[in-house]
Amino acid sequence: MAHLLHTTFLPSSSSLPQKPCLSSSPSHISSSRTRVHAKIREIFMPALSSTMTEGKIVAWVKSEGDKLSKGESVVVVESDKADMDVETFYDGYLAAIMVEEGGVAAIGSAIALLAESQEEIEEAKSKAAASSSSSSPAPDQNPSAAAPALESTVAVDKAVVVAPPSPSVVASAVHPASEGGKRVVASPYAKKLGNELKVELGRVIGSGPNGRIVAKDVEAAAAAAAELGSTGAKVSGAPSVHARPGIELGSVVPFTTMQGAVSRNMVESLSVPTFRVGYTITTDALDALYKKIKSKGVTMTALLAKATALALVKHPLINSSCRDGNSFTYNSSVNIAVAVAMDGGLITPVLQDADKVDIYSLSRKWKELVDKARAKQLQPQEYNTGTFTLSNLGMFGVDRFDAILPPGTGAIMAVGASQPTVVGTKDGRIGMKNQMQVNVTADHRVIYGADLAAFLQTLAKIIEDPKDLTF
Repeated sequence: MAHLLHTTFLPSSSSLPQKPCLSSSPSHISSSRTRVHAKIREIFMPALSSTMTEGKIVAWVKSEGDKLSKGESVVVVESDKADMDVETFYDGYLAAIMVEEGGVAAIGSAIALLAESQEEIEEAKSKAAASSSSSSPAPDQNPSAAAPALESTVAVDKAVVVAPPSPSVVASAVHPASEGGKRVVASPYAKKLGNELKVELGRVIGSGPNGRIVAKDVEAAAAAAAELGSTGAKVSGAPSVHARPGIELGSVVPFTTMQGAVSRNMVESLSVPTFRVGYTITTDALDALYKKIKSKGVTMTALLAKATALALVKHPLINSSCRDGNSFTYNSSVNIAVAVAMDGGLITPVLQDADKVDIYSLSRKWKELVDKARAKQLQPQEYNTGTFTLSNLGMFGVDRFDAILPPGTGAIMAVGASQPTVVGTKDGRIGMKNQMQVNVTADHRVIYGADLAAFLQTLAKIIEDPKDLTF
């Protein structure tokens, strides 16, 4: 979905010929000879997600004075979940940048000025300087109250800047992360890491989408530089400090935009009364199936998501959600959100309609979502539409843990590692089976213990006899 970024025309003292126009006040049309001044548009910070309250400027793709054509990317904005390219919907010139790279702006506040012609660039810069040196009214202030501060020739119109629904790749002989040497496009964490590790990003080749530099590229460059300098370090005989690279002990580090969003969500979750139920599931049959179809690109995450989705179809209450405290919704789709750890945060890409998609397509989709998540390129509908959440720490050897319920959902399931376990068989003998522990945290306003127990019994039956997972 395209995200709109509105702009407002500011007055211009240009003496270009004017045409009749609509304006914010009838007094602006004094006669048939009234003319429209050239336009300076104020570009606002867009709302890129429903939970976003402010955005951070990751990189200005264009520089002040650059000519812009409709559809060109202008700026990369970090929302609370992803980095998104924002492109202009109008031709013109990027006259003045009001929020520099790394700066944060509230939704709706001005981040730059767009001039219609080159003649207005200097005037726009003056307006930007004046705006930064004085307290300006809020963007949603009544226009009539602010009118006396403007000339009577203000034209009222709107320009639009949109974030493209999907990233496009443009062929170029220049490395896309460098924009011809003028600017390096890198993730916020990569830039921070570059400063801490003293890595010059201009010399780093990015492996992210469109050549964007991500954290692993910086770490690799730092490791290569350290290896080159290791001989000198050994000769000097200086004692080495075994500390994690990039961390200054005793320092206070502010939250990133994503960490701030996670913090707000976790605090909000405390207002929901929850309870937890654990269950032991034998995974021998699932492990055998995974071993059989792994070579076809199937992932264990996709198998667990598929099994969970099929169980949720039979227990729609567990897939429901309560948002207002007075009612709950039986969600029409089974969308499985799966927690993914990222540099400086956590995000939950969503496998939509997981009950209806075959396991092979589901696995391909999951790999695509993970790649986009780690490059901070997920679109809002790819991370905020989950109806049930999975959090799996089994790959780290964790045998059991509890997960915190995400706001707006009914339940989250924490999945532990599958481990060989000594068990008693039905004939009274001792045997060995692979078993895993799952713990579900649920909203007790909607879901009760018996409901969750029934769901877990169904899930166990599907996993212990997984023939339905490959239909």
